[in-house]
Amino acid sequence: MIELLRSNDPVLLSFAEALLRDAGIAHLLADSHMSVLDGSIGILPRRLLVDEEEIAQARRLLRDADLGHELSDIAG
Repeated sequence: MIELLRSNDPVLLSFAEALLRDAGIAHLLADSHMSVLDGSIGILPRRLLVDEEEIAQARRLLRDADLGHELSDIAG
């Protein structure tokens, strides 16, 4: 899986997940349980991961939703 975006913003992550889910793109929200370690203060970002075969479609979907500035450079 490849990182699509990384954020501390739960609203952004929820919106991006909803877009991916509605488009039928498999994804994984990694590090979501790390807040237990940081005391729930939200300093550790969560990563939204997508299968390599669907990364281009996922990036296009987020760009179309005006979230292109949130995309990880790691995603290519």
